[in-house]
Amino acid sequence: MSAVAFIFPGQGAQYIGMGKDLYQNLPEAKEVFDSADRVLGFGLKRIIFEGPEERLAQTEVTQPAILTVSTAMLRQFEKHGIKPDMAAGLSLGEYSALIAAGSMDFEDAVALAQKRGRYMQSAVPLNTGTMAAIIGLDKESIEECCRRASHRGVVEPANYNCACQTAISGEREAVAVAVEIARDMGARRAVILPVSAPFHCSLLRPVEDKLERELEKILITDASFPVIANVTAMEETRSERIKRNLIKQVSNPVQWEESVRRMLALGADTFVEIGPGKTLSGFIKKIDKGATVMNIENMETLEVALKALEGIKCLS
Repeated sequence: MSAVAFIFPGQGAQYIGMGKDLYQNLPEAKEVFDSADRVLGFGLKRIIFEGPEERLAQTEVTQPAILTVSTAMLRQFEKHGIKPDMAAGLSLGEYSALIAAGSMDFEDAVALAQKRGRYMQSAVPLNTGTMAAIIGLDKESIEECCRRASHRGVVEPANYNCACQTAISGEREAVAVAVEIARDMGARRAVILPVSAPFHCSLLRPVEDKLERELEKILITDASFPVIANVTAMEETRSERIKRNLIKQVSNPVQWEESVRRMLALGADTFVEIGPGKTLSGFIKKIDKGATVMNIENMETLEVALKALEGIKCLS
């Protein structure tokens, strides 16, 4: 029997105009965008649709923006009665996955996403931290690069995306040294990323207490289907564990490859990326070439996916 997994992108997938055609054509999507504006108290949708790009790229704007676009798309699957068997999201995308599973309310989540972005950005002084992508080295080699560069400051694995791609994060000088070590070790590519903060490393540990206080203010319920946690790469449905994983997530590496492998072990053979960009679809194809992968980011791809998933659900 075919099992479907919904997957949701995180920060870095954003672009000007994402979700605009859904807003213009679908009442449910329009309500999500309008709701985000009401909750946040500013014109988020105008920034998403018109820019400027520098404003959209600000972490406290990017995170609620991607969450809003993903949720607007998700509402169409809900309208058609299509539910996944499981879900996961990359970093911020885990919040979208929890909305899909009924564990979090969108209005609570979008307000929290803005605060999460603000806390993450302010945890480290501007221009003192950064991230890098390393392609072509295995997990053990990446960890060795970080160990060898650690005498220059904090540098740690941040995103285990797939076997051939890992992101590292930390203090600017230490990350630069780790990049050079990776090149010497034979990495196909090792580049500094244009990010505003060193995400998913121990430098962001001060964010945990702030995020925990915010999570105490909102209702998080048990998930209606398994959501694979970034931190553990294991399925979770219980509200207290979900909350704990979200707190730990900001300062610990994202175990994305292992999360995908866990979904495959649970029977997932169809992955639907809901949100801007195609990054996660690319990772899935590298992890399992036999998986069926769909990417949903506009009206055209939404309609194709709805028809395909209605057929899969009828057969299953």
